[in-house]
Amino acid sequence: MTTTTYLGKRRKIIDGLEKVRGRARYAGDLTLAGMLHARPVLSPYPHARVRNIDTQAALAVPGVVAVLTGADLNGGRTAYSRPNMILAGEEVVFAGQPVVLVLAQTDAQAADGAALVDIDYEELPAVEDGAQALADDVLVWPKGVPKAETSLASLHGGEAGAEAEHAPTNIDEARTFERGDVEAALSSAHTVVEGTYVNSPVHQSYLEPHAVVAEPGLRPGQVTVYTSTQGQYTVRNEVAGALGLREGDVRVEPMTVGGGFGAKYGITDALVTAAALHTERPVRMVLTRTEDMLTTMPAPGTQITVKLGADADGTIVGLDVHAVIENGVFRFGHAGIIATIIGGMYRCANVRIRTQELLLNRAASGAYRAPGMPQALFALESAVDDLAQQLGTDPLELRVKNAVQAGDATGTGRPWPDIGLHACLEKVREHPLWLARGQTPNEGVGLAIGGWPGAFSPTGAVCRVDTDGTVRLHVGSVDISGVHSSMVLIAAETLDVDPDTIEIVQGTTDSGPYAPGSGGSQITISLSGAVLDASTQVKTQLLDLAARHFEAHRDDVELAQGHARVAGVPDKSISIGKLAALGQRTPGGPGPVVAEGRAALKAGAPGFTAQLVHVRVDPDTGHVTLLGAATIQDVGYALNPMLVEGQMQGGMAQGLGIGLYEGQRFEHGTLGNPNFMEYAFPTATDIPPIDAVLVEQPSEHGPFGARIVGEPPITAGAAALANAIKDAVGVRVTALPVTAEMVWSLMQNA
Repeated sequence: MTTTTYLGKRRKIIDGLEKVRGRARYAGDLTLAGMLHARPVLSPYPHARVRNIDTQAALAVPGVVAVLTGADLNGGRTAYSRPNMILAGEEVVFAGQPVVLVLAQTDAQAADGAALVDIDYEELPAVEDGAQALADDVLVWPKGVPKAETSLASLHGGEAGAEAEHAPTNIDEARTFERGDVEAALSSAHTVVEGTYVNSPVHQSYLEPHAVVAEPGLRPGQVTVYTSTQGQYTVRNEVAGALGLREGDVRVEPMTVGGGFGAKYGITDALVTAAALHTERPVRMVLTRTEDMLTTMPAPGTQITVKLGADADGTIVGLDVHAVIENGVFRFGHAGIIATIIGGMYRCANVRIRTQELLLNRAASGAYRAPGMPQALFALESAVDDLAQQLGTDPLELRVKNAVQAGDATGTGRPWPDIGLHACLEKVREHPLWLARGQTPNEGVGLAIGGWPGAFSPTGAVCRVDTDGTVRLHVGSVDISGVHSSMVLIAAETLDVDPDTIEIVQGTTDSGPYAPGSGGSQITISLSGAVLDASTQVKTQLLDLAARHFEAHRDDVELAQGHARVAGVPDKSISIGKLAALGQRTPGGPGPVVAEGRAALKAGAPGFTAQLVHVRVDPDTGHVTLLGAATIQDVGYALNPMLVEGQMQGGMAQGLGIGLYEGQRFEHGTLGNPNFMEYAFPTATDIPPIDAVLVEQPSEHGPFGARIVGEPPITAGAAALANAIKDAVGVRVTALPVTAEMVWSLMQNA
């Protein structure tokens, strides 16, 4: 039997046409009968007492229906996370915290009303930066930080440490991960390098701001939430927990997502839902760009000190790391993620990683694609390049000699499964960017490696065949990266049908099979097995129906191009649609062609990358121009190479943005660049051509050998950029984003 192969081939994304035509349906496009529009009033102060709220002028605006405060919506509950927060009560704890919500017939009327709300604040001392946090002179939570029931980091494969009881302090959590004797190893090392590396907070900069519509149900407490989210089940849990509702009464319908990158897990959903239940009318809120950047959850600022030592032959013998993470007003749990990778990229017997997660009067930090990795690897990979220089060793050879392999320890002590880091480094040797380095003055090529352990979760999927031959896949996952386009190929390959005849049915929390949030690079490797299981069961059902129809032996029947046939008898053929009709219409027969698949991986399929960046540095101004880049990644098996390459190129572009452009700027605890006019990030004209090189070393755990793809591409770009600048003009940048003034000053001092 000859079957058509769809997996491993380049194929268009299934929803591409509706997006480029502007027909995709986003939360901001939804209009319901009787719907009100919401506009938040945000605190201008990082810490203040709310003495009085005067709503009279706002209520007098034509079209304004309600002006709601914490007294109306909070229900006496204490928030322990940003998604769990409704409106401020007696105090605000960060600039950008919602204090009042204005509801009106139109968005313009709501905005007019919000502008007239008069709030009397008494400004209070605030913890504005990491140095103030460590001093503990002012405490963000004098009575102790509210305890979260779960860590948001777990959505991305991270972990939160045990919350030991301690006196109130701004150090929310201090953890140490250690093996061997670091101090002895470094004191006896032939060469030791040390540096401190600072990263600004960065925003995820998705194109679509947060948008939510909430519609009350038929009975009290019932509600449907239409939202731009990466994880509908996470939103359901957050809304129910924040408002004291039964999870079964919260129905979440995920809409098309206009970018998320780890940020869209229900930050404003509970607030909008509370307003809808209070007024008993549908409510829609689409944040403005400024509101979004002020009140959502950016990646944290970090300060990471690395001390790295090696023997004379280049064997790394000791690594000492101290990472300070500025989390904002709530805990997140970056420490375990950072430690896993920063202490797990190179084989080393003596490792100590000390982490401090700080509380500040700033918006709570959150996940941004491989949370903490660009920051951690900027520090580590800069140190590795400096170590190579002092040893007189080629930076590629130093990495090849020391890079981890299967069985080596991560930074938290767990062993790596099979990984392809060495295969990526071997590809660097032959890449044109690496071979051409050192040929032009003031130009440099930087190398850095990166990776991500990846999350994985149990999933379900339903596959059914309709009487017209359409195959429908019911899934509960949210597609933010084209992952559903790969699921279509798995079913097409299994059933040997044209992928265009397969439709994805996006389920709600009521109707969809369970799937985790689309974060941590876990959806493809988690969902693939469930889709394969469901479609394999459907294949069995179709073959059984065909054997019965043809009165043939089951082993003599095959599926090919949407038909079942008897092998070797071309005229004995029937479409799978007609087989489905037979199943549905035959009394006492097998019934409809439908199956539910399940999958639960026992281990993950980590992805690693090696990245190259080519730059030119103007010796007179310090201006850095990106000339070229390459991202080499072990993807295990590319289910759809076109989509995989797109993920690799997009992720590296974001890594370069973090390195050269992006950074939130705080002034007295308030964000000073809360819009896309002032917050710099690269445009299409700033990013150079990015060569995506696929390495396919199959994973023993990933379906079809596939590995995680989405997170690794962002991890090494900023570090490779810094190393390229060092290669070009001999100066080491230790803070991101890199500015021309910074490079010029370093060159002058050198």
